[in-house]
Amino acid sequence: MVRARQAGLSQILAVGTTHLDSQACLERARREPMVVAAVGLHPTHLAGLPEDAFGQVEALALDARVVAIGETGMDNYWKEVPLEVQEASLLRHLELSRRLNKPVILHCRDAGDRLMTILRDNCDRHGTLRGILHSFCGTADEAKQALELGLHLSFSGMITQKGNQPLLDIASSIRRDRLLVETDSPYLAPRPQRGKRNEPAFVVHTCAALAECHGLSLREMAQITTNNARRLLGLESAI
Repeated sequence: MVRARQAGLSQILAVGTTHLDSQACLERARREPMVVAAVGLHPTHLAGLPEDAFGQVEALALDARVVAIGETGMDNYWKEVPLEVQEASLLRHLELSRRLNKPVILHCRDAGDRLMTILRDNCDRHGTLRGILHSFCGTADEAKQALELGLHLSFSGMITQKGNQPLLDIASSIRRDRLLVETDSPYLAPRPQRGKRNEPAFVVHTCAALAECHGLSLREMAQITTNNARRLLGLESAI
């Protein structure tokens, strides 16, 4: 927490990937005023979970310190969990998100077409989504579809890496009221810290890269992304 505060961070969203670490995220949020939590079952972590894992997530989600549902989504890179199982879990998370009016955090890796089809069908049935397509690394078309569905796009340290100009070009085209930054800790440390375990303080480097591609100062982009996160996550009323 000390390094995060020194870097200028005001709040941190700790995101769960199983029923157990969702509980840990909530416990951390209860101890640390700077932290809020998201609870969910990551699509690559669904194998071997107890039958009541989602029920435990549902119970955790009722807590006021939980401001988002997820991480959920689709992953066709790792093959341990069938896509049909991932889809069923995703739909349960989307329903919980709508029922509790808490935004959903979405993972997507090598599954953009299928994820967008599922989300579009869900929107057709139930209306615009509130949520985040996190650590975005997809195509310009996927970014366009995500925005049309009502989602925010969150960028991680990948946009600081050499050779990622196509992703920076996409980031520069995203409307500013839908931009977010993240660490995806402990992974994807930004270029100045590459090789280290990622941590919240490092998000400053990602924010700086996003600011540069939008022609803004770091301070301006930090204010934009902070305001976007607070508005989307309802942080003022959650803490």
